[in-house]
Amino acid sequence: MNRFHYGFIAIFLSFIFSCSPDKKEAAPEQPNIIYILADDLGYGDVSAYNPQSQIKTPNIDQLASEGMRFTDAHSPSSVCTPTRYGILTGRYCWRTKLPQGVLRGYGKALIEKDRETIASLLKKNGYTTGVIGKWHLGVDWVVKEEFRDSLKNGKGDWNEFGMLRQMDENWIDFSQKPTDGPLNHGFDYSYILPASLDMQPYCYLENDILTELPTEHTPGNELNSASYATGAFWRPGKITKSFDFYDVLPNFIRQAKTFVQSHAKDKKPFFLYLPLAAPHSPWVPTENHSGKSGAGEYGDFVQMVDDQVGSFLKTIDQSGISDNTIVVFTSDNGPFWKPDYIERFNHRSAANYKGMKADIHEGGHRIPFMVRWPGKIEPGSQSNFTTTLTNLMATTADVLGVKLQANAGEDSQSILPILLDDKSKITEAMPVVHHSSKAFFAIRKGDWKLMEKQGSGGFSIPVVIEPKEGEPIGQLYNLKDDPSETINLYNDKPEVVKELLVELNKIRNR
Repeated sequence: MNRFHYGFIAIFLSFIFSCSPDKKEAAPEQPNIIYILADDLGYGDVSAYNPQSQIKTPNIDQLASEGMRFTDAHSPSSVCTPTRYGILTGRYCWRTKLPQGVLRGYGKALIEKDRETIASLLKKNGYTTGVIGKWHLGVDWVVKEEFRDSLKNGKGDWNEFGMLRQMDENWIDFSQKPTDGPLNHGFDYSYILPASLDMQPYCYLENDILTELPTEHTPGNELNSASYATGAFWRPGKITKSFDFYDVLPNFIRQAKTFVQSHAKDKKPFFLYLPLAAPHSPWVPTENHSGKSGAGEYGDFVQMVDDQVGSFLKTIDQSGISDNTIVVFTSDNGPFWKPDYIERFNHRSAANYKGMKADIHEGGHRIPFMVRWPGKIEPGSQSNFTTTLTNLMATTADVLGVKLQANAGEDSQSILPILLDDKSKITEAMPVVHHSSKAFFAIRKGDWKLMEKQGSGGFSIPVVIEPKEGEPIGQLYNLKDDPSETINLYNDKPEVVKELLVELNKIRNR
């Protein structure tokens, strides 16, 4: 056989194999995913949601205009810790050992050791994963030998504000690395503040190791009851020598920029969870933002958040990864904005919704939520689909084209069809359960919202109402007709109450 025949056979075989149905095509490039979580940012603070806002948020507004803005999005809880658990696990936190309230800075690790998280899911699917910001899900600090029996002797206690105390600052051996932190739950890299910025210990941990020992003590700031949890308020406790409350937000953004820049050229996609500690108290705007809003220190701090988020988004663009990066921006719950602040500043931080942070009412859990994915999500689009932050888990699995295990993301529904406007795959929103700081439950299904009890169940007065004979024992509102929750239809619609109670109990007992 001459060389011509060998050449012909080689070309023929090449053609046959290239047409083979078993030939694997190159997998589409997986998108980077960045999840920016503001802390206590109200629905009505963002001017894209509330044109009457006394706060300017041009960068967040710009992000909304570049993607999809949701008008009916909710946090699974109206306070910090349980929402963060729900985001990372796709599971309601009231199913855990924390049935209500939040952890303190020395709280024990809340995420179960065998629990799938959004980070572990992505890591298994080839992602580099990082968390930079406020953790507030507990780390297992090493307890000094002489106090280990104290740790075993109880489950802790809650104060009047729903904060769980499990360990004392004097029990902790800060010279040793905590035994449980973000690296135990799917993160390759972590740089965190243990809890809220107004809770000790005031320090950073990088890859679960303290960057500096908290050898100093702060007496706290603005502790009088009149300004509790507002202004430049923080509690007394242990602090590192170099800790600067005014630099926490810029520091997290600097760290996030470094993470993006260091992984922008990688072949592997990355996931960055960026839970900011702002605009939660202490309200500490830097001098260049002070006095610039129409809503006092809080408004100034929100505008600083907007500015810092804008700077971070610019880094994403400059790194050349915007077209293949999903950016989510939202808040962990409603704002801490008391009625007298509404009157004083003519600013409604929760827009026209009732209540505030910690409450079972809409102001406690209705939040800004927007997603940008160039080339996939229509710029300037808007959705009134009812969604909650536990849905990140199922949505991400959908983006990856993988199925969640049966015991993962139990309370999560993919909203990818909504984001892509894939009408053939859009299904009805599953019922959403709301939970207050005092463990009040509510369920949302369609236009209807049912609350089992009377009162706010949170910070707003009255917290609890004991109904008199003949008065409704709970609350029922049609949010389409009455978004401000002013007309209680509990006694007028017994069939709706019954249906929703059955649905709520079904979810709780699942």
